[in-house]
Formats: sequence, C-alpha cells, structure tokens
Amino acid sequence: MTQLVKATPKATVSAAYRSGQRQPAGAALAAAAAIFLLLEFVAAAAWRSPPYSYTYHYISDLGVHGPLTAFGQYIYSPLWWVMNTGFFLFGVLVFIGVALLDGLRGWRRGGLLGMAALVGAGGVVLALFPGDGEADRQGTVDFHGLGAMAAIVGGNILIIVLGRMYRDLRIGRKPGKAMVMLGAFGLVSTAAFLAVAGSGTNVLVGLVERCAVYPILIGLISAGVSICRRSYRDTAAL
Repeated sequence: MTQLVKATPKATVSAAYRSGQRQPAGAALAAAAAIFLLLEFVAAAAWRSPPYSYTYHYISDLGVHGPLTAFGQYIYSPLWWVMNTGFFLFGVLVFIGVALLDGLRGWRRGGLLGMAALVGAGGVVLALFPGDGEADRQGTVDFHGLGAMAAIVGGNILIIVLGRMYRDLRIGRKPGKAMVMLGAFGLVSTAAFLAVAGSGTNVLVGLVERCAVYPILIGLISAGVSICRRSYRDTAAL
C-alpha cells in the first residue's frame, strides 16, 4: 500500500520561499540580456553619419562619443552613454541574478558566484573605460580590453556551467542543453574574433564579435525565462 505523506506547513512555507526567490533571479538574468540588446539597438539607431553597421563596427564603438578614428574605424556615437549604461546594467544584473539562484551550496555556489563576479566586473569596466584606443596610443593598460575578455570569455563559460547545472538550478532540460551548446559556440567564436581583430583587416569583425557575445545573451534569456516559468508552476502547485 502506498503511504501518503502530507507536507507540513513549515515545509510548504520553505518551498514557497525558495520558489519565490527563484523568480527574481530568473528575471534579473533575462533582464541583463534584454537591456543590453535594447540599449545597443537604441545607440546604434542614433549613429547615422555614416550609419552604424552591426557587421563592420565593434560593439564597443557604440560606447565612444568621438568623433575619432581607432582600430581602423571611424567612431562617432551620439548616444555613447546609452551603450555604456547597457554595459553597466548587464554586469550588475548578471551578478545579482546568479547571487539569487537557489539550489547550490559550498564550493559549487562559490565557484558560480566567482564566475558571475568576473562577468559582472567585466561589464562595469567596459562602461567605465570606453574602447577609444587611448590605451594603445599611450601604451597604458587597456582596461576596456580586459573588461571585454572577462565579460565575453567569462560569460560563455558561465552559460555552459549554468546549463550543466540545470537540474539543481531548476532550469529546463532543453534550455540547459541549449545553453551548453551556445556557450561552446561562443568560445569558438571568441577565438575567431580575436584572430580577425588581431589581423587589422576588420572583415566582418562586428559580425564575428556578435557571434561571441550574443550566445551569452540568448543563454541568459533562456535561463531566466525557464527559471521563472518553472518557479511559477512550483508556486501554483503548493
């Protein structure tokens, strides 16, 4: 005979709390990517003389007021502050979203938070140190480049780790597997981006860079939406 065990009020309240905590986490992760994409579009739309190109220009060009020439490109972004706001909010929201995730303890949680901190710091550094090429001209530390690598490499690794931990983090199985593939594609694209950028030819450099960055954004939205949906179903079932 199957024995039915009735959940205690304390257990129900605890489950409801954990489920409710996951919703802000999912919302923050999805918002980090959505805000980045939205503010990138707004800044790009304001760049009209000549028009900004998603395939030719670097993403970081949108955060430089100009007008000036750097890395073989003419840069003039009227809404430079909009893109830098996008970089900053992206970094902050990624860290907040991961910090709010429930389901991991000990070194696994510490490692995940460390990776999120790296990505978050990268976004903030991108906002505070625009990629205007001044560091290269002066021979000083290129903080913008360091921030970009922290955000791009760290972001793709973060997506892979989140995808592999989908059971513990209450991410759907299909989104979890998709995130692993997205992160792997992003890392390969990062190597291609560094090769193209290092060659100085600027051949489709904007497109290749977005192949490295957009998998992070798609992965964050996938994780965030999946977490919110499963959290809502869990709450409704209590």
